[in-house]
Amino acid sequence: MAHYSVLLKPSIEKDLRPLPRSIISRIMQRIRALAEEPLPRSAVKLAGAERTYRLRVGDYRVVYSVDVDAKVVTVHYVRHRSDAYRTH
Repeated sequence: MAHYSVLLKPSIEKDLRPLPRSIISRIMQRIRALAEEPLPRSAVKLAGAERTYRLRVGDYRVVYSVDVDAKVVTVHYVRHRSDAYRTH
């Protein structure tokens, strides 16, 4: 599969700041892996969104979209599972 660019929204830093370092490294490892495989088996398509998916990393969810034509993965936010799907 072709290599994708991974873009992080500016708010990702704020999402990660309060988390333990061990969780941050696991999350960043999974985000980096999206460059090679933007739609891993563990990704779940979100209902009502055409190109938006979520990845489970422990109790946290990484919500991202994939633009197949431009070969770009955009990570929108990282949230605890209890807050991941609430509209803010």
